[in-house]
Formats: sequence, C-alpha cells, structure tokens
Amino acid sequence: MSSTELPGVRAAAAAVAPTVSAVRVAEGERLRSVTLPGLTLTVRSRPPERAGLPPALFVHGLGGSSQNWTALMPLLQDVVNCEAVDLPGFGDSPPPDDGNYSVTGHARAVIRFLDAGGRGPVHLIGNSLGGAVAIRVAAVRPDLVRTLTLISPALPEIRVQLSAAPTALLAVPGIVSLFARMTRDWGAEQRTRGVMALCYGDPARVSADGFRDAVAEMERRLALPYFWDAMARSARGIVDAYTLGGQHGLWRQAERVLAPTQLVYGGRDRLVSFRMARRASAAFRDARLLTLPDAGHVAMMEYPEAVAQAFRELLDECGGS
Repeated sequence: MSSTELPGVRAAAAAVAPTVSAVRVAEGERLRSVTLPGLTLTVRSRPPERAGLPPALFVHGLGGSSQNWTALMPLLQDVVNCEAVDLPGFGDSPPPDDGNYSVTGHARAVIRFLDAGGRGPVHLIGNSLGGAVAIRVAAVRPDLVRTLTLISPALPEIRVQLSAAPTALLAVPGIVSLFARMTRDWGAEQRTRGVMALCYGDPARVSADGFRDAVAEMERRLALPYFWDAMARSARGIVDAYTLGGQHGLWRQAERVLAPTQLVYGGRDRLVSFRMARRASAAFRDARLLTLPDAGHVAMMEYPEAVAQAFRELLDECGGS
C-alpha cells in the first residue's frame, strides 16, 4: 500500500478533469491517497487527541463523500482515531479499475483498505449505502469490526417510500443519460437544494457556509466525467443487493453480525423508512436504537452531537476499546 498526503484534489483526478476545483478540507483534517492494485482511495482523517486511541472508519452513502463526516469526527477525536473513506468513484476517489460498484464491490474496497493498513478491527460507522457496505463487511469479516454504527442503513424494504423512488430509478438502464439531458440547464445550486430537501429533515438547519460548501462540491463532482456512471452503477448495486436472497441477503447478513451495533433512524427520513427501525433492532444480535424524530437521512450532519453521544455510550458499553 502506498500513501501520499493530499493538499487538495488528487493529481490523477486533476489530470482527467483539469477544471475541477479542489476538494474542501476543514481545519484540522488531512487527506491522503491510498493506492492498491486496481484501486485508489482517498481517505480523510482527523488526528486523535492522543496516541493509542482505537481506530474508527466512516463510510458515506450514495452520492456522498468523506466530507459527510466532517461535523461528526471532531466530536469523537478524543475517543477514537477517525478516518473517513471516499468509496470508489465518489468524493476524490477515482472509479475502480474493474468498474464494480456493487455493495459487495464497495465492501471489498473497504476490506482491502483495512487489510492493507493492518488497521482493523475498527469501529465501523456507515450511512445509507455505506451502512449496507458496513453490514456486509461486519458479516463476512467479523475480525475487522469492533463495533458497528449504522445511520439510516440501506436495508431492503418491501414497501419503498414514494420519495425514494427517483433514487431507485437511477438503477434503470438509460434513465441516467435521460435525466442528465433533461436537467442539463440545472445549476449546481438548484441541484444542491434538491438533494438537501431529500436528505435533510429540515434543510433550514444548513448554515450559509455549509450550503456554499455543498454547492462548490456539487460543481466539482458534476465536472467529473464519471460522476453519473458512478451514481447509476452504485444505485443499481443497491437494487441488486435488495433482491439477493439466502446467505448473501442483507437481512440475513445483519443477523450474522457479531459486533455490538448502534442503529440511528430519523423520523423525517425520505429515503429509508422510519418504520424499519424496529425490524433492524430485532435483526441484529446485539443492538441498541437511537431515534431522532426531526432528523432526515443524514443524522450525522443534522444532529452530530446526538450521534456522537450514542457512539460514546456504545463505546462505554464495550469497555472503551
């Protein structure tokens, strides 16, 4: 494994899309590029307050990036060594060489990163698609996971919410190119407002600076030549994972997770139904549940203090390791 410090956007991405602006790095954060055979991942980290703290890895959802954890990581840097990964094709990570954007493909990328760095077992924290990825990692490689924290995890639902339908449609062949043509006149600000309306329980909670940064990131992502392809293939990967049965089904894998698990669900989530909280609590062997009535799909961005407190309590129950 090779690792290179990044002052901003990775050089390879700049070579592909030289007009793309730099990735935002909050004060106290660092970016580095981790290169493995057929795979390059960008990792965002926040140095721990002291040496010897246990490692934690954060995994974002569909269309997100490691920036989704910028509000949460400072609240935990006194108890864990925080790293957040950009999944292949998202954030500042380029597409995987094999073009595999399935949940299993993303899980393999996480496993390879942890194995190569000898970093596990970690406190694994995932949101949405990242939650499904984290479940699969915990089920197939329990040696890599100390605890599991899932924020609105993408688990199969029999009755999908109507508001989630447009996201699922991204998986239909041809829809992405059609949508791209239909919305070619939409600016980054309009797209950002749409995403926030879908993901936040109350978009008004986003600060002016936060909205400005989100628009800049949207502009950067839209300029990448593989943006829509990564979105479509990853959405298709979620749909495919939902249809798998037997030992490979996500609910069956949830039942196999041995790690103590913290679940977080938002009452205003428009993508993952709040009613799934009860089923998820029953599926995991050692689960505890935090419900946030006013939160949407990204509770770690809306209510980072509440999510941080839940994680701390989980850590305390596990002896602080």
